Amino acid sequence: MTANNRTVSGMRPTGPLHIGHYFGALKNWIDMQNDYEAFFFVADWHALTSNYADTSKLPQYVRDMVVDWMSAGLDPEKCAIYRQSDIRETAELHLLLSMITPLGWLERCPTYKEQQQQITDKDLGNYGFLGYPVLMTADIIQHRPRWVPVGQDQQPHLELAREIVRRFNGMYDTQVFPEPEARLTPAAKCPGLDGRKMSKSYGNGIFLQDTLEELTPKVKTMFTDPARLRKSDPGNPDVCNLFPYHKLLASPEVQAEVREGCTGATMGCVNCKKMFLQNLQTFLEPLHERRAAILAKPGLVDEVLAAGRERAAKSVKETMELVRAAMHMD
Repeated sequence: MTANNRTVSGMRPTGPLHIGHYFGALKNWIDMQNDYEAFFFVADWHALTSNYADTSKLPQYVRDMVVDWMSAGLDPEKCAIYRQSDIRETAELHLLLSMITPLGWLERCPTYKEQQQQITDKDLGNYGFLGYPVLMTADIIQHRPRWVPVGQDQQPHLELAREIVRRFNGMYDTQVFPEPEARLTPAAKCPGLDGRKMSKSYGNGIFLQDTLEELTPKVKTMFTDPARLRKSDPGNPDVCNLFPYHKLLASPEVQAEVREGCTGATMGCVNCKKMFLQNLQTFLEPLHERRAAILAKPGLVDEVLAAGRERAAKSVKETMELVRAAMHMD
């Protein structure tokens, strides 16, 4: 009954993906597709929890996300790539789980409290926002996976999913759902150009689809060590906004060279940025080549989503038959 070789994850389609999305999640997904039966979904229903007022861009964002994923290296031959709303049984499972989930579990969710304080330009006083962890649980457990790739900050969400699973299995005296386990994604520091969190809304992102012409002025204006005003001033790579990217993109030898040049005031920030831009270009070139090939086939995204829907629907159908039987609703 348990599909121990399965993994599931998704992203909300809210705009183009940046380099933080790649190192924070996609890189791990790309590795896992080779070793697991993997399901990756574009979470368009989740996008409505905060962007429910204007849905006009959502269809294009869904397609753009699939292109970004495949450009980065997700292979639809190795994993199922599907749109969340194409699997209507997810909504049924969400409804059934919402009946047994105590309100207090949702109200104590750290993200619920934090985002209510931080997002002040939207009304988040709706059930969709409060109850999205239940929908997220349905997204995950409908495939009965063993592993869910998450960052450290998402562990409370997964633990809530595990609590809901324990409650369902105990209440209906069944073992339909295994408790999903976290597959921690290694932390990757990807600060924005201005030192804040990288975000489209801040205008400080390095996006996977950015061309060299777009990247060059961005990198030139990138914040570095605020205390280093001249090349002759010794710098501190550990507080520099740029150095984390050398850790991600440069060899250990180059990292050591940059650190020595910065702390010894023999390398200026201009040269440091040039090195970063070159490494960034080398990293993005194969992504751009794959993107061009994907866009040259107008029907490819539809084909990928259709194939992914078929694979995901088969998995979910099997689960829902067990759920309905356990709840005497079959």
